[in-house]
Order: sequence, then C-alpha cells, then structure tokens
Amino acid sequence: MSRPPLNSPFLLGFDEIERALDRVARSGTDGYPPYNIERIPRSENEPERLRITLAVAGFTRDQLDVSLEENQLVIRGRQVDDRERHFLHRGIAARQFQRAFLLADGMQVLGADLVNGLLSVDLVRPEPARVIKKIDITARD
Repeated sequence: MSRPPLNSPFLLGFDEIERALDRVARSGTDGYPPYNIERIPRSENEPERLRITLAVAGFTRDQLDVSLEENQLVIRGRQVDDRERHFLHRGIAARQFQRAFLLADGMQVLGADLVNGLLSVDLVRPEPARVIKKIDITARD
C-alpha cells in the first residue's frame, strides 16, 4: 500500500511525520515474535500505561535486549544454535528477531519484565503541565 507524500504546500513542517511513516513502512512484516499492546487503566498509585507483551518462549533474559534509540523502542532476541546437540527432529528453531516500535514524543519506558516466556514492556506518557502564556499587547500610535 503506497501513501501520498506529505509535500503539499499546505502541510508545512510535517517532514518528521513523513520520516516516521517511512520507518514504520520499512520495518519488517515478519510476524515473529507475536505481540500484544494493551492499555492499562489509571489506578490510585499509577498513571495510565501502555504495555507491549511479546511471546518470547525459549529466550532467557540474557538473550533479550530492550533499548530506546531516539524515539524508537527496539527489542532484540538472539539465540545461539547449540552445535553439541544432535536433534532427530528440529521443530523449535533458534532464531533471532528485532521488533521496533515508534514512540510518540514524551513517551517514557517504565521497565521490562520477563515472566513465563512473555516479555512485557510498560510505557507511560506523563501528563503534560498545562502552560498558559500571557502575550503582551503593544499599542502603536
């Protein structure tokens, strides 16, 4: 699916959005590992959060890497093939993956957790402070 460029004379300053859309379009369409994105409602102690959960069965904590590269959350998994093992049937492949999520400005990563083969990464967007700026009016004679 192609999308029209954002180079209309009426769309000024949207070049960053166009670059973000290009990045998302270039990201792999491979469905591995499968993932969920859910909204966690606000509680008494915590703000509303987003949780990305990836199914990474077979990966240890040392084989996973979660990093923030500019405004992109990048999750990588690296498994090394054990050459000492002799398989009669190999249905579970040791594979590598990289999954990237483009984050909006202001999004913060709270942390990552690996439980029962599910890697969860929690994100939050802090409530912006309401800014009111007084503009002085000058009088010209």
